[in-house]
Amino acid sequence: MRQASGDFNMDERLLRLTAMACAIGGLSTLAAFVLLEMIRFFTNLFFFQSLSFIDRSPASHSLGAYVIVLPVMGGLIIGAMARWGSEKIRGHGIPEAIEAILFGKSQMSPKVAILKPLSSGIVIGSGGPFGAEGPIIMTGGAIGSLLAQHFRLSAAERKALLVAGATAGMTAVFGTPVAAVLLAVELLLFELRPRSLLPVAMACAVAGFLRPLLMEPGPIFALHTAVPGPLTLLSCAVAGLACGGLAAALSISLYKVEDLFGKLPLHWMWWPALGGLVVGIGGWLQPRALGVGYDVIGDLLNNRLALGVVCAVLAVKAIIWVVALGSGTSGGVLAPLLMMGAGLGVVLGHVLPGPDAALWPLVCMAATLAGTLRAPLTATVFAVGLTGDMNALLPLLTASAVGYGFTVLTMRRSILTEKIARRGRHIYQEHGIDPLEREFTGAVMSQAVQMVDASMPVRAVMASHFGVGQAHRAYPVQHEGVLLGMLDRSMMLAAVETWGDAPVGDLFNALPPPHWALPTETCRKVATRMARYGVERLPVVSDPSGLRVVGIVSRSDLIKPTLAHFHEEEQREQIRGLPWKTGPT
Repeated sequence: MRQASGDFNMDERLLRLTAMACAIGGLSTLAAFVLLEMIRFFTNLFFFQSLSFIDRSPASHSLGAYVIVLPVMGGLIIGAMARWGSEKIRGHGIPEAIEAILFGKSQMSPKVAILKPLSSGIVIGSGGPFGAEGPIIMTGGAIGSLLAQHFRLSAAERKALLVAGATAGMTAVFGTPVAAVLLAVELLLFELRPRSLLPVAMACAVAGFLRPLLMEPGPIFALHTAVPGPLTLLSCAVAGLACGGLAAALSISLYKVEDLFGKLPLHWMWWPALGGLVVGIGGWLQPRALGVGYDVIGDLLNNRLALGVVCAVLAVKAIIWVVALGSGTSGGVLAPLLMMGAGLGVVLGHVLPGPDAALWPLVCMAATLAGTLRAPLTATVFAVGLTGDMNALLPLLTASAVGYGFTVLTMRRSILTEKIARRGRHIYQEHGIDPLEREFTGAVMSQAVQMVDASMPVRAVMASHFGVGQAHRAYPVQHEGVLLGMLDRSMMLAAVETWGDAPVGDLFNALPPPHWALPTETCRKVATRMARYGVERLPVVSDPSGLRVVGIVSRSDLIKPTLAHFHEEEQREQIRGLPWKTGPT
């Protein structure tokens, strides 16, 4: 049977969706610029008591021990904003975006679009050890969702625009459009369809082209390492294991700290201030651990810091980041993970053999990100995009894959999904082709159909088809070869006394047109139709105009592709004799 369906389920709405995504890409780029400017403004305000947008590191302050107070002040402000503004601003943004996609029909509020960047600017500007990427993912997602809500779109289409805004914002912050698209594929979309991939890719492309107009062009951490040799493979695997261990330790520690905060006899609005106290003490001891830390990441990648300083920064950054994020304040995870991973790489660089010592901070930076987020492709391409170092691509892929594999094998959930799971919602991150999408209705339907002629009396049909020897639950009724509808026992019991010897076809005069399926439709589409109309079986017709019945498909028929999927996944076999010839003889 020649099938009419193509590779994708598409219509002209894709062009409209893509055009909207391009506009969202531009708006998210502007939002990213505003967020970065806010971080600079609040950094100058808190640490240097000046109204300025100059890019300054909080580590260069001259406040002495008074610096301890600043993160506490920021925490108090955020606690108040979360309590009386929107609780959605708490956290690092990506789990909230995932939750909105999977459980909130991709609907986000205007409050989030305004309060999330503002709260993050205050937290990071007052010394919070966070990055701007989580907040901009949440903010860009809110922009995409808000625009989508003004149009007549499905939840799946809103999801595409939400993710387009989120990833465009990430592109604008880091200048890594391909990595942003991969982030969407690995973490946010939960599907791989043109309906979602094309809008996301175009939004990221727009953000990538617009970024140089507002921010510095080129890689943030330009780097060029030596070409690795074959022996570097083993070192990359060791580095990946170490980074996987770091990622697991950070994830476990974060939720242990969150549990401790949950036991405090205080309202959660005060928790960010307590976390800010730890941040302030850590920043007093090691000022380089404060803020976003892009300058520190650059120093780590170029091996400009002594080993003792690196160890101190790594330890303090890990502690204050875990405590601050566990307190429920607002901030991102990517930049801190990059710094801690790069710090681990500097330490490992003193013991791991390789062609270039600068390779290990870069490799560990990506592998830590891959293990923590469980997104190895994103981490690999992200590191290349940040540095422009194509020589490091293979080591990055190796270490990221090993770090990812370590956390997959040792942890049930990631740092992103654990928060959602604690709210009673499970996320399954393995994606595959739906077996019902691979099979057509014509391949699973029953072709031996017992028809009922519309001219037969109701009593006669009751006796012949619904008596002691009833063979099927329902029967199609036809008039001159045209389908009128499906007849079942409940319908007959209600009609037999009233209609008596009237033709059974008269029962369908006052009923709406029948539901049916085509043999060229996928089993998934037909299963969805059954669920929508609450029926257990559908007649299969040759074409929509003639309505000539060629088969019956039931719910039991629709599980046949799933059985084949089970055999592919679970049935293990060893094929000893391999055929030398393939194809027809």
